[in-house]
Amino acid sequence: MKRLISSEYNFDNCCVELKFTDGSMIAIDTIAVENEVARNMYERSELDYLIYNAPLEYAELILNGDPETYLKTVTEYKPLD
Repeated sequence: MKRLISSEYNFDNCCVELKFTDGSMIAIDTIAVENEVARNMYERSELDYLIYNAPLEYAELILNGDPETYLKTVTEYKPLD
């Protein structure tokens, strides 16, 4: 792969798509990621925020990071009493 030229969320297939200068492309299935990683609606909401507002950071987290640890760190879970 060469240099990244674009990253965007594709509403038609629910994937974050990364396109590179050599013509290669990576598509991350966001629904599959949420089903595997998110344990509650708060974690799903955090992933959704990244998908829509920061698709490059989302892709970096999923491909090179530790999404479970990230979600535990940034998500505050408060059950309703």
